[in-house]
Amino acid sequence: QVQLAESGGGLVQAGESLRLACAASGPTGSPSSTVKATAWFRQPPGKDREYVAAIRRRDGTTNYNDAVKGRFTISRDIATNTAYLQLNNLTPEDTAMYYCAANSLGFLLPTTQWDYWGQGTQVTVSS
Repeated sequence: QVQLAESGGGLVQAGESLRLACAASGPTGSPSSTVKATAWFRQPPGKDREYVAAIRRRDGTTNYNDAVKGRFTISRDIATNTAYLQLNNLTPEDTAMYYCAANSLGFLLPTTQWDYWGQGTQVTVSS
């Protein structure tokens, strides 16, 4: 079974940046064989969870929510089974719990079934 662990959240001021990390772990070989795509979602206070971005492990193909294009960048490090989300020019509207998720199909769309989820990391942006 694969586990996902997010890190990198925190309290920043508007205009600043953060880099979130999502590390996949499990029995030897399971992250690399199981995690074919990783996504980031976020849930602002009192709102529904929304898709942010996703990346395919094999070839690095990415997909973004239009609301974050140009400010957020998703990437992955195959050697360490880690996915990253670079958040630039943050605004208070980006305040949310950020979750990473993974699937074993390699699909990137928001409607994909994401089988594995982390516990989340909080991002708070002050004005």
